[in-house]
Amino acid sequence: MLVSGRKSLLTTLLQAQKQPFQPHRHMRLVQFLAPHLAGPHLGLESGIAGGVIDLNAYDPTLPTTMTQFLEQGEATLSVARRALAAQLPVLPRSGVTFLAPVTRPDKVVCVGLNYVDHCKEQNVPVPKEPIIFSKFASSIVGPYDEILLPPESQEVDWEVELAVVIGKKGKHIQATDAMVHVAGFTVAHDVSARDWQVRRNGKQWLLGKTFDTFCPLGPALVTKDSVADPHNLKICCRVNGEVMQSSNTNQMVFKTEQLIAWVSRFVTLYPGDVILTGTPPGVGMFRKPAIFLKKGDEVQCEIEELGVIVNKVV
Repeated sequence: MLVSGRKSLLTTLLQAQKQPFQPHRHMRLVQFLAPHLAGPHLGLESGIAGGVIDLNAYDPTLPTTMTQFLEQGEATLSVARRALAAQLPVLPRSGVTFLAPVTRPDKVVCVGLNYVDHCKEQNVPVPKEPIIFSKFASSIVGPYDEILLPPESQEVDWEVELAVVIGKKGKHIQATDAMVHVAGFTVAHDVSARDWQVRRNGKQWLLGKTFDTFCPLGPALVTKDSVADPHNLKICCRVNGEVMQSSNTNQMVFKTEQLIAWVSRFVTLYPGDVILTGTPPGVGMFRKPAIFLKKGDEVQCEIEELGVIVNKVV
């Protein structure tokens, strides 16, 4: 379900991001729909708030889904790099619908209590091992789609997160080799029903984390070579324009390499898998008094160099 009022949403996005596009450095892969196309296409976002280059029009042999694109590794990435340098026609942003950069991955892995400042906010010790939980892939929606308030919960909360997208299959991956398995990074919103997370269902987190629409992703998969340092990025969340979370990914307890090494001890990681790396302080449940999302709210989750996702609560 898409957010109504695309013009106002586009205005919000353009105001939030005004960084210039550097064509030979930044590769921003997207999945999108357009009225003249049959089904989803892969594209390149031409700047953080720019239009879209249609990769499938440039090379019709390319897959039309991100997971299949990543599975083919360097062969497809090299085509995307050529397209980026070719100065191809750009579809206007107003004429396309952005999907999540990855849809229906094999798994969505999430990390709890992974920011030092978030641990301090809760007055809990910093974990000595990563705390792992999951969302179902059916919770994923696009960067500008609506978040549906479920009737089962009265305590829906926000959590901005850096997401890692896996590009190469692996098991028992060493931390020193972990970045070989990373395709890139994107912005995630780990929407959370706190009543179900911390009190219901035996206090297991899964149900509270995985309602439909509880994992907006996007706007683009920014390839790892396009990000100067994923562990030194400003990260923030705004609700109705008010800053609720503001931190830096340098506060992460376990960095990307450590998380990949840890998770791959237990499960095989596949191209397209998404790892949500935890959230900084400022979530609604720890405010005094607690604040939760309500109908009509607009949430903006933003990470430096990656972009901003904007989701209306309905």
